[in-house]
Amino acid sequence: MATDPTEQLVRLFAEESRVRAFAAVALGAGSADDVARAAGLSPKETALALLRLREQGVVSAGDDGELGVAYDLFRQYARREADSRPADGPDSGDPRTDIVLRTFVRDGRLVRLPARWTRKKLVLRYIAEQTFEPGVEYPERTVDERLRGWCEDSDEIDHVTLRRYLVDLHHLSRSEGIYRRPAGSARTESA
Repeated sequence: MATDPTEQLVRLFAEESRVRAFAAVALGAGSADDVARAAGLSPKETALALLRLREQGVVSAGDDGELGVAYDLFRQYARREADSRPADGPDSGDPRTDIVLRTFVRDGRLVRLPARWTRKKLVLRYIAEQTFEPGVEYPERTVDERLRGWCEDSDEIDHVTLRRYLVDLHHLSRSEGIYRRPAGSARTESA
């Protein structure tokens, strides 16, 4: 039997009749008859689906017998899932920023650059902060090597383009083939 909540939900919703019954309840069907009509299920299919949904705690009946979704259970699962995520992912302290970073940066690699300019600047600032120490001088060859690591497995962006963006956005300064990350990089952009 599955003990992981995510696995339990996947198994629960692997059956189409349960998904349809759950959707009907989520959309306001308050009784088994309402669920059967809304989901297009036979009374037997409806009864079995609702029984399993109730056993797993995703659907409950109020004191008046009205069916409803157990949103608290889903919130609990979501919190547990968030708490179990590895700590090596981007953690800026701002949940909105972290969502953007997790979307475009995975396992220390740039998946792709965002199309939205504000998000692109945020991701590029993150790459600069994770790759280069402020005030340290780096020859172009070292900069290229470090940026290649971000671009591995990506057909959409290369290290040269990434380097150009970092210089254009002043995350790196360039003088006579030497690059330096400014000591006081501004943190003004948000998703």
